[in-house]
Amino acid sequence: MKKFGLFVLGGIAAITLLANIGHMIGLAIGLIILYFAVKGFMKAETTSKKILWGAAGVIAACAAISNVPALLGVLALYVLYLVYKGWNGKKSETGSADDPFVNFEKQWAEMNRN
Repeated sequence: MKKFGLFVLGGIAAITLLANIGHMIGLAIGLIILYFAVKGFMKAETTSKKILWGAAGVIAACAAISNVPALLGVLALYVLYLVYKGWNGKKSETGSADDPFVNFEKQWAEMNRN
């Protein structure tokens, strides 16, 4: 039953991710342009260059803000990661790391190598 729940949750997350992939690409492009616009604004020495870089930054910020639904896609990607981890979860080992017998076996194997 746990696998079925993970399968349904993963399917919903995959559909949400595919529906928002365009917004995610737009957000990434907008943020990259905004980054370079801020860098160019900081390096600019003349007022005209600062105005140019500032205008480019405002346009890029508007483009990034308009792609806010991409955050749902990022959340869906994270949910898919959690589903993957849950699906391939490891079973607990018979002995813990604090178990003296497990540590003894490891130390004995190390001693025999030398």
